[in-house]
Amino acid sequence: MADSAPQGDRSGPARPGILMGRPFGIPVYVSPTWFIVAIVITVMFEPQVAQHVHRPVSYLVALTYAVLLYASVLVHEIGHSLVARCFGLPVRAITLHILGGVSEIEEEPRTPGREFLVAAAGPLLSLALAVGGYAALVLVPMPDVTVLLIEALTLANLLVGVFNLLPGLPLDGGRLVRAAVWKITGRQRTATVAAGWAGRVVAVAVLILGAVLSATGGGDRWLTVVWAALVASFIWVGAGEAIRVARIRDRIPLLNARALARRAVSVPQNTPLAEAVRRAQEAGAGAIVVVGHDDDPVGIVSETAVIATPEHRRPWVETASLTRALDPGMILPADITGEDLVAAVNRAPASEYLLVEPSGETYGVLAAQDLAKTFTRR
Repeated sequence: MADSAPQGDRSGPARPGILMGRPFGIPVYVSPTWFIVAIVITVMFEPQVAQHVHRPVSYLVALTYAVLLYASVLVHEIGHSLVARCFGLPVRAITLHILGGVSEIEEEPRTPGREFLVAAAGPLLSLALAVGGYAALVLVPMPDVTVLLIEALTLANLLVGVFNLLPGLPLDGGRLVRAAVWKITGRQRTATVAAGWAGRVVAVAVLILGAVLSATGGGDRWLTVVWAALVASFIWVGAGEAIRVARIRDRIPLLNARALARRAVSVPQNTPLAEAVRRAQEAGAGAIVVVGHDDDPVGIVSETAVIATPEHRRPWVETASLTRALDPGMILPADITGEDLVAAVNRAPASEYLLVEPSGETYGVLAAQDLAKTFTRR
């Protein structure tokens, strides 16, 4: 299973995986979960290989199949990534994990046509590998064990290509549905929600299919149920996340720093915390800004630190000691809105931001928690 996932936040945490290389300059990571899958595939495929070669060589051939299978998934993801790059979309990385792989594309395609091409590239490459494998089986004489290996890879690529074309997010077929609905309606958000709900239908169908195959199958019935449940949960969660993000993106154009700002009072650096809090309460302000000798802002008092300081100690604590210095990224224009506001906050993560007027005067303080509430509010 594989899919391409546009990413919003470019910073990202450290990756839980091993860097394996940089084909075409794209970092490729392998999650530790891949090694679990590799062992399972090796153990399950080895009995078939053992009919053609002796042990322990059969285990080596089976492990080779597991590696080549994920190499095929990597080809699938590279297809997404290279087409995305052709349209100027930055690709952060490719990660291979327990259920396949994901291309981390940092921006959404700007047109439904580009969305369609980026999504289609992966499955088409998987199907091309299946066709190439079939052609090799027909045209090239080879030993029995090689035939077994090529047959298994051909079937696997066929399944990967077809499965990813299922019409629901987060699968590539879901992105094709989104592109089509986007083209028809002209509304990307409507298209995303429609493709997300289609993904939920696909998830339920996969679960039902797994149950049916288990009821009519042989000795691997429990493995079939577990695998179907795992795949269905992956699709369901991915579809739900796509719907949630679409709804959040609807709110982004409505964001307004002025409307979210807290009124602030300014105090000198050596002001006792108790006095600073008194002035804020008297003014009905929700934030405290510390100023230097020239009355220019030098920092914002941390609300968390104030709450954590017992009242009996506040007269003896200088306000400056609870202040986070103002980095350039923490000073924002008071008129900033929408995507620009989100981008500015992502560039310089902080708990508070100083909002200033075009004249340079302080307007107020934007708390990150107030901004976050606009996305969690129903």
